[in-house]
Amino acid sequence: MLKRVVLSLLALALLVALYFWAAMSWSYSTGDRAGWVQKLSHKGWVCKTWEGELAMVSLPGSTPEKFLFTVHDDAVAARITQAMGKRVSLHYAEKVGLPGSCFGETRYFVQNIVVSEEIPLATGVMVPVPHPAASAAAPAAPAASR
Repeated sequence: MLKRVVLSLLALALLVALYFWAAMSWSYSTGDRAGWVQKLSHKGWVCKTWEGELAMVSLPGSTPEKFLFTVHDDAVAARITQAMGKRVSLHYAEKVGLPGSCFGETRYFVQNIVVSEEIPLATGVMVPVPHPAASAAAPAAPAASR
């Protein structure tokens, strides 16, 4: 009798572990979102995760839509922190079926970040952002004499 109970509990534990492994390794969807990171914080009582908020603006002057995301990798979180205030593109994987908030507060897990060098105004119209090194190397204009 004890042997059956122990084997049943081991089988149940194995099934639960297999379920979590499958849920973490399989992605429902992957994609990219572009915008400005407004917030990134390290949250949680027991399981600490990085939780962030990306403001996405489709047209200048429109109300931004917020994209809430989770980051597990500390190196990616550090790169996101360094890029705050700049337009970025976040590559994410959407995970479904993860119970509780120990894995993160959202379904969207950011895996990579790319800082945009240009800001799109409309389809095909870009505003180039000057590099700080280029503006520092430019000679100062002579002052106008009166």
